[in-house]
Amino acid sequence: MLSRLMSFLRACWLPSSDRYVHTGSDAAGRQEGLLWYKDAGQHMNGEFSMAVVQANNLLEDQSQIESGSLSLLDSGPYGTFVGIYDGHGGPETSRYINDHLFQHLKRFTSEQQSMSSDVIRKAYQATEDGFMALVTKQWQMKPQLAAVGSCCLVGVVCGGTLYVANLGDSRAVLGKLVKATGEVLASQLSAEHNVALESVRQEMYSLHPDDSQIVVLKHNVWRVKGLIQVSRSIGDVYLKKAEFNREPLYAKFRLREPFKKPILSSEPSITVHELQPHDQFVIFASDGLWEHLSNQEAVDIVQNHPRSGSARRLVKAALQEAAKKREMRYSDLKKIDRGVRRHFHDDITVIVLFLDSNLVSRASSVRGPTLSLRGGGVNIPAKTIPPCAIPMDLNST
Repeated sequence: MLSRLMSFLRACWLPSSDRYVHTGSDAAGRQEGLLWYKDAGQHMNGEFSMAVVQANNLLEDQSQIESGSLSLLDSGPYGTFVGIYDGHGGPETSRYINDHLFQHLKRFTSEQQSMSSDVIRKAYQATEDGFMALVTKQWQMKPQLAAVGSCCLVGVVCGGTLYVANLGDSRAVLGKLVKATGEVLASQLSAEHNVALESVRQEMYSLHPDDSQIVVLKHNVWRVKGLIQVSRSIGDVYLKKAEFNREPLYAKFRLREPFKKPILSSEPSITVHELQPHDQFVIFASDGLWEHLSNQEAVDIVQNHPRSGSARRLVKAALQEAAKKREMRYSDLKKIDRGVRRHFHDDITVIVLFLDSNLVSRASSVRGPTLSLRGGGVNIPAKTIPPCAIPMDLNST
């Protein structure tokens, strides 16, 4: 009993990133330091694997997987929803999307009684409008909320169709079996909106022909107005509405010249893909993964290993590559704490969705297993956690 009590007291003073209870079940995932993972689970259309590693002081990546009814009606349509929200400037926007986007999608699906690109587009717009209203409401108390934004990648499997919607530079990559050779080749399904890409810069120039400084090369990185790397996002209201380009917003975010139309867009690029029996899996991941792995490298890692632990394996491969780039050992990189870790890599979120062709081909009216899971859990700054505030089971290991 004394040893269990001592373990309990020691746990009160662990850093918040280490305050996780390990139980015999991984129904809600497991935590190892800055890494959260769920190696294997079931969704309506097959299996999945999920992992998140934190680099920022506050986890700016948020994510979720939902499977079951995609509407407010229990009668369906049924399917699987994946969301990866890569925040920047803080976690507020990505957390807001995590709380609201799927609910908006269910509402519009109920209204149309079907899944469609239009439903997804409306859900994005409702989420953007809701966050803008929040910024407006809190402008005097929290003006910096206007400078927080998030990329937004969504995948929906419904009735044999895969919808992929994207804002920003997260990425969805399909692993497709080539029967003639037995190879599994990578096929990118998402369009990206990072001004590092020449095509995205040209799009910005065409949308803002009177502004020669719409995209600027700053510290060897292309940025919109010298501030941000993506041209589309949820949030970043200070670059969408001129009334927020003023005090009390910090001067470093304010543009010297006024603007008449939004600089950034919240219009998602949407791809509709009819799933085929040779479509094996889809890797959904935030930009933190793709900074270190190519599409084909990621597909090869998933294909050449057991399904269980696929997402965690991809995260580890990216971290190993990040360590190699800095000429350090992977074991030493893992010892670096959040905040400082951001100098070596970004937050990384990965969801691998395996596709069982027999399950995918079922009608969207067929009910399947219900699932609702968020990646990484709730991230609380250490200073806000009073000693022993985390409930613990003294019998847990």
